[in-house]
Amino acid sequence: MSDSGAMTMTEQEIFEKLKEVLADSFRLDPAKITLDSHLFTDLDLDSIDAVELAIQLQDLTGRRVKAQEFKNVRTVRDVVATIHGMLQS
Repeated sequence: MSDSGAMTMTEQEIFEKLKEVLADSFRLDPAKITLDSHLFTDLDLDSIDAVELAIQLQDLTGRRVKAQEFKNVRTVRDVVATIHGMLQS
């Protein structure tokens, strides 16, 4: 199977895109978003925001985000790793 390169994003590229999504969708200061930022305590997201984020990530990846894949996501790094894994599969 050849790789078209369309969805071969590096973890750094995913982080940059995720930072844009978080800043735009939730009015967060991009400078305060790091890989170690906790989604709920540091970025003050709630469960409704998490659903919105999942929808945004579906748009970003072109793939359906399953709740189970995000069950243990707590930090921005977790989100990046999960997206990276989704894009590899």
